[in-house]
Amino acid sequence: MEEKKFDLNSLIGFILIGIIIIYMLYQNAPTEEELLERAKQEQIDQEEEETGQPTLDLSNTQEAIVANPADSAATAAAQNALGAFAYSAGLPSATDKVTVFENDVLELKVSNQGGYITEARLKEFVTYKDVPVYLIKDGNASLDLVFNHQNRTLHSKELFFEPTVSKEGDNKVLSMKLKISPTQYLEYRYTLKPGDYMMDFSVRTQGLSNVMDTSNDAVLHWELAGYRRAKSVAYENRYTELIWEYEGGKDDYLGQQQRTTDESIDVTYVAFKQHFFTSILLTDKPWKTASFVSENLVDDEDIDTLYTKKFKAELPLAYSGGELSYDMDWYYGPTDYKILNAYDRNLDEVVPLGWGIFGWINRYLFIPLFGFLSSFLPYGIAIIVMTILVRLALSPVTYKSYLSQAKMKVLRPEITEINEKHKDNAMKRQQETMALYRKAGASPMAGCIPALLQLPVFYALFQFFPSAFALRQKSFLWAEDLSSYDTIYELPFSIPLYGDHISLFPILASIAIFFYMTMTTGQTMQQQQPGMPNMKFIMYISPLFMLVFFNNYASGLSLYYFISNLITIGIMLVIKNYIIDEDKIHAKIQENKKKPKKQNRFQRKMSEMMEQAEAQQQQRGKKK
Repeated sequence: MEEKKFDLNSLIGFILIGIIIIYMLYQNAPTEEELLERAKQEQIDQEEEETGQPTLDLSNTQEAIVANPADSAATAAAQNALGAFAYSAGLPSATDKVTVFENDVLELKVSNQGGYITEARLKEFVTYKDVPVYLIKDGNASLDLVFNHQNRTLHSKELFFEPTVSKEGDNKVLSMKLKISPTQYLEYRYTLKPGDYMMDFSVRTQGLSNVMDTSNDAVLHWELAGYRRAKSVAYENRYTELIWEYEGGKDDYLGQQQRTTDESIDVTYVAFKQHFFTSILLTDKPWKTASFVSENLVDDEDIDTLYTKKFKAELPLAYSGGELSYDMDWYYGPTDYKILNAYDRNLDEVVPLGWGIFGWINRYLFIPLFGFLSSFLPYGIAIIVMTILVRLALSPVTYKSYLSQAKMKVLRPEITEINEKHKDNAMKRQQETMALYRKAGASPMAGCIPALLQLPVFYALFQFFPSAFALRQKSFLWAEDLSSYDTIYELPFSIPLYGDHISLFPILASIAIFFYMTMTTGQTMQQQQPGMPNMKFIMYISPLFMLVFFNNYASGLSLYYFISNLITIGIMLVIKNYIIDEDKIHAKIQENKKKPKKQNRFQRKMSEMMEQAEAQQQQRGKKK
């Protein structure tokens, strides 16, 4: 057999062929410009598919006209692409310049291209990194009116508006006009009042009834990606959501899923809420239908994040007499209950105070009370004073709960005796235990009912503190910001569900809850009934839950729970040592046992059912 030899020439040939193939692929690869053009064409194709009408790419045409207004070829191309709206591309205002428009609290920049706000800064606030709060900046938002014109679908955000600034008394007015002639135009009109976050915003047309295709409504597309502004992106994102009002006062919101969509009718406002700051578009004439999209942009909560969620709203604008005329309002400002409620437009629903009774407690009790206390006390002290007042108000409920526990403690020996006597007969054991409770005037449920009465207060406060704008960036002791978590140590790693830091207030609250649970469940564990929850497990899991779950919550909320449990422990010690006498309770129970007890209809029925069940059990035992 002939021995195979290494062929150097073949190897060199393969290498040269490979180099040629790679070179050819490189030469034929699309450039960045071609890739952008391809992406733009895909977007155009998608829009044509959605609208059923061709959408023209206007960028090159308008750039050519702006660069050389006398170029007849460019003018003809613009007229072919834009129709009557080619007039706007030949005006001196056809540039990407912006108009600065501001009052005492708000600075806006409105671009000639698109006529919409490209920058919105709140002058009085900064982020946790001490940089200005921008609701709109660097292309994170857009406003686009999509309409049909002579078999074309045009987008206002691609066209050039002409700005005009004026004053009406103390109000500043900015008119942005997309013209087809000096007297025919589409106008966005912004009116800013002194010291107000709410501005008037109107969309109207003049002389366009024969130009715009009114067989289909124009559609206003509003989009915004919310900037991150808090230390905990997870905490901030939890309270970032899209909310709308519909049918004359009802409100709804999109959930916290990765992507959520919904539709509604007769919509009167849309709010893009970003926890402590909100953008709201309101209309005097309801939008007949509206569609909404919310996308979660936080893929990993442990890494630095620029945006939290992206919101989209599509709002149809109906023609009237061939023209558009919508009077609206635009709010760019804090999610502050006091400010939003003052507009009397149901905007307080944007603040998550809880539904039903929980919201009422916050609106009519805790918000006014905390506002009064914080008007003359530091915010941390105001929280402590409010906690003391709440616990004192609930002390009668605490007394009832502890009294019930004391009665159960006095009855413990007799219950133990019943359990031993009928340890092999669960039905008889339960029957005699219930009879003992009835005679003594005690009930294991009597201690639960007072606790349930406190739940609305606890849940209302759980909603109040994360929503209290007044706590934002207010410090107390080691907590730099009562609206965010307090940090005493930064961990070099992140623990799932816990985070990358250690907060002290949740630790203190957990310790206080543990001692409180020890006092309230210690004696209950000694009389544990079969089938009842394991109280020892609850005693340990509650502090652990507080420690883990509240590590990333507002430190103001953890401060409240810490002080609340300390006060409750103190009240219970006073009740135990100075108010309740267990010997007197025992004597009273013995007196109650001697008195004949009348059973109501329900109790008689239960007794009969238990006696029948016991008789059946005995009968089965005899048969066996």
